[in-house]
Amino acid sequence: MQSPDQTIALYHPVLQSAAQKLLRCKADAEDMVQETFIKWLSIDQSTIKNTKAYLITAVTNNCINHLNALKRKKEEYLDTFHLPEFLVKIKESDFAHLDFEVEVSKAFSLILSKLEPLERAIYLLKEAFNFDYDALQELFDKKKEHLRQLFSRARKKLGENAAIIEVNEKQAQLADSFLNACKGNITDFINTLKKDIPEPSLKKIKN
Repeated sequence: MQSPDQTIALYHPVLQSAAQKLLRCKADAEDMVQETFIKWLSIDQSTIKNTKAYLITAVTNNCINHLNALKRKKEEYLDTFHLPEFLVKIKESDFAHLDFEVEVSKAFSLILSKLEPLERAIYLLKEAFNFDYDALQELFDKKKEHLRQLFSRARKKLGENAAIIEVNEKQAQLADSFLNACKGNITDFINTLKKDIPEPSLKKIKN
C-alpha cells in the first residue's frame, strides 16, 4: 500500500495538469491541487476505491468552484455599477484566473494609451457615472458642444483596435481610484482625472 507521500508524488503532475487546463494560471492551479490533497489527507482514505479518480474529480470540482467564485465577484462589480461599454467587455473576456481589479487595470492601460487626459475624464465620468453635460461643464469649464465632441472622439478612439499594454503604476492607481469611485468615493476620482489635465484647459470661459 502506498504512503500518502508516495500518492501525492504520483498524482501531483496529473492534478496540476488538469487544474492548469481549467484555470490557465499556474499559481491558481497549484492552490487548487494543494487544497485537494489537504482535503484528501483529512478523510478516511480506506473508503476511497479509486484514488486517482477521486483526486481528479476533487480537483476539477475545486477549480469549477474557484471559477464560479471569480465570476460572481466580477458580476457583483459589473452589475452594481453602470460601467462604460468599453469596460463591460471585460465581462465577456476570458480572464477567469485574474482578479477583477487586475482586469480593470489592464483596461485602463488602453484608456490611458488611447485618450488624452480631458477626453479620458469626460468619457469615464459620463459613461461610468452618468454625469450629464451640465455637470461636466461645471467641472471642466468647457462648452457643451466641445464636451460632446470630446466624448464622441473618445468613444471612437476606444472602438479602434489596439493592443493592451503592460500595466504600470499610474494605470494601477487610476484603476484603484475608479473602483473606489464605484463604491462611493467619486470626489477623489474626479481629482485624479483632473490632475493630469493641463491647467490652461481648465480655465476656459463657461458656455
